[in-house]
Amino acid sequence: METVVESDGEEQGRAGETEEEEEEDDRETMKMEKSVSQDLKVDELCPESYRVNSPDQIRLLAIADNFQRQYSLLYPDRKPLLLCPVNECGVRKFVSMTLRPTPTVFPEMFAWEGCASFVADFLSLDPLEPPVDLPRYLFSSSSVLQNQSATCFESATLLCSLLLGNHYDAYCVSGYAVREMCLMDRSLQECPLLDTQVKKGKISEEEPQEDKYTVKPLREMKSRFLTQREQKKQEAEAALLHKQKLQEETEQPPADPLRGLRVHCWVLVLSGSRSVRENFFIDPLSGNSYPSEDVNFLGIESVWNNLNYYVNIQDCRDGCAGMVYDLEDIKLWEPVLYGATSKKQLILEVSMKKIKSKFANNDEDEQQLRVFEMPRSWVSYINISKKDLESRWPGRQEVTRYRKAKLEKFAIYLSQDGLVTRLTNYKDLDCTEVVMVRELYHQRDDHLVEREINEVDKFTTERFRRGRTFHLLFHRYTSNSTDTDREMEFSSDHGEDLLRRVETSDEMTESFEGRRDFLYCRHVVFKSQIKLSREDLESHLKVREIEKIVERFRRDGAKPASEDVAERVFLLNERRIELTYHLEDHRFIPSKRSFIKPLEATDKEKAEAFRLYMVSSFQVDPSEKPLKTLTLYQMLMSLMKSEEEVVLQVRNSKKEVQEIMDCREQEEEDLHIDLSPWTTSGVTRARSQREEMERLDAEERQWIKEKEKDVLAPLLLRLDDTETLSARDAAQIHQDCLSAFKERLVEQANLIQERYEKETQELQKKQLSFQKNQLHMTKGQEEDYQTYCTEKLLRINVAKKRLKMHKEAAPHKYKALDQRLKRDPRLAPHLLY
Repeated sequence: METVVESDGEEQGRAGETEEEEEEDDRETMKMEKSVSQDLKVDELCPESYRVNSPDQIRLLAIADNFQRQYSLLYPDRKPLLLCPVNECGVRKFVSMTLRPTPTVFPEMFAWEGCASFVADFLSLDPLEPPVDLPRYLFSSSSVLQNQSATCFESATLLCSLLLGNHYDAYCVSGYAVREMCLMDRSLQECPLLDTQVKKGKISEEEPQEDKYTVKPLREMKSRFLTQREQKKQEAEAALLHKQKLQEETEQPPADPLRGLRVHCWVLVLSGSRSVRENFFIDPLSGNSYPSEDVNFLGIESVWNNLNYYVNIQDCRDGCAGMVYDLEDIKLWEPVLYGATSKKQLILEVSMKKIKSKFANNDEDEQQLRVFEMPRSWVSYINISKKDLESRWPGRQEVTRYRKAKLEKFAIYLSQDGLVTRLTNYKDLDCTEVVMVRELYHQRDDHLVEREINEVDKFTTERFRRGRTFHLLFHRYTSNSTDTDREMEFSSDHGEDLLRRVETSDEMTESFEGRRDFLYCRHVVFKSQIKLSREDLESHLKVREIEKIVERFRRDGAKPASEDVAERVFLLNERRIELTYHLEDHRFIPSKRSFIKPLEATDKEKAEAFRLYMVSSFQVDPSEKPLKTLTLYQMLMSLMKSEEEVVLQVRNSKKEVQEIMDCREQEEEDLHIDLSPWTTSGVTRARSQREEMERLDAEERQWIKEKEKDVLAPLLLRLDDTETLSARDAAQIHQDCLSAFKERLVEQANLIQERYEKETQELQKKQLSFQKNQLHMTKGQEEDYQTYCTEKLLRINVAKKRLKMHKEAAPHKYKALDQRLKRDPRLAPHLLY
């Protein structure tokens, strides 16, 4: 292979020997560029670096051509290398210079996961044709971002540029992969969002620890025959399911005749930078990471970054298993630019320069070797906007088919209901029978983030984020009617410290946490359901009888166990209340107490008096004194009052359930999306909404302004049909309008006359008062009188003048209105006089 390391003396000695070879290589390069430029139309809008090669780039192309010739002679059985593909302007460029390390400003793309996800989502695949040959063209990343369509080589180039900008030791890899990876076929893969295996630790309850001192439960009497028959049935069903599962797992795709020949390009990330501990691959088409020995990658021809190009000399008969990625070992990897700076050397040189700068000696001149380094990239700066991150997919949506699943992704604000992801799970491989539909939402005003519809068990699950009404976080139901099973979970901000509520047709269970009364569970049993219409639902909630209420409490350390109630049962139909206390230390049986409620007073009978037979107690400690009758009576009265409060709380719980259902129904009918000011889509949509509101407001103001000028508007409101007027209606409106205007003129004249007379009377009263008290007035009072008379005379004169002007203008205004009405297009056809 060619070595590109020259000292000053060697370069002068070899100048005559290599000058002719370089001139020939330059002429061949220029001829190839000229022929390619004739095939492709050069885009004059592209920067000059896209259309013209610099002297260093021309020399690098010559070196690459020489390397390709030597490679073909040494390895005639291997395919040619991808060294100098053609760009979008028809100019040959070395592949390493197509990489443009670009740092990103978005936090979601600081790590490799964000960069890989963006490239996989933003670009659509342009398959290689034919799939066994290297591409002839390799466009720049800036052009690829504009077109949103790329080959695997262009996608890998963009991803590698982003990773290099984020200081990863990343390389583009040219090699071979399986058909599913090259064609981005995921129909036989499990969807990553589909939970196919349920963790046993999450669903299985903790096994209770065995205690040899506990009382053994009674033996359950079961039929052996029925038990064996049920066990055989379960074993047969399990065997059938296992057989189906094995058939599906052993199902293999049809054999690929091009296996091992399909060309693919991916990204290699080496350890040592950005806390990467192990080497791994990234597929730019899917954005997934794989171990460096994954079986989906069948071989590697070459790797390159922005500093050098390396050819693999290792055996790839077993794929990528056992490969060593020490690129500085020339026995395993042959570089195109021998001696050029690698990424590891660059890091070491920077650290060594910092150390040598402290001990630098200006008198010592070190002779350094002149090494041909990789020229800078010809690609313009890669610009990824916030809008590109939000729109994400071509067409702002993407559909991916997996094994028994279909995954749909949408850009934010694309769907009217805020849908961003929909995952559909199917029962069969042909995807005809739906099992489950899972939908994810974004920025909904009802705070809904996820909805899961189970088509098999016929129930719907909704999950909300914090902050919505009723503090609802989780809602699972079978239908919107009240007589169906449902489950609700609430946040800790709920007023009654309610965490969970489970309802069936005849029962309701509520779980609490952190209550001051230590209540943690309430179980309610109703009578059989009464079928009522939705209009009578509110009254039904009050009419439906409650059979039993069971409340359980945690241990209150401030009370002795014999006085701390563990369970409280209200048997409403039996008029009985049962109490079970917490276990005392070293006791196996709790204390219990039962009360029978006395009958209430009726119209015919008095209330039943309290008797001792109404209370039955069991004390574990025989030495404890029994309670007095008064204490038991007071306890019973307190329990009866608590029973009323508990029944009211149960009614309120049922009412809250109905309110939640009505609220959800209203929210679904009138759904709005919260527009985030931090997204370009949200800003654009908010701007359009604001412009539409401003337009409607301007139209409304213009309509009001026109109606204010329309003198016929009040009169037309009395008619049913204002579009077509009869001659009689037109004449009546004309006469009514003139009459109303005449009355208004008369009212204005009367008002001015009243003001004139009022001012005159007040002046006369003031003058009479002055004449009576003139001799006793001071000089200041006389001055005030003169000022008052001056102002009054001015007002009288103004009123007199206004009255005169009004009388003179009234006939002209009346006549002008008459002419205006006769010229009105709605009245003119019917007014012939």
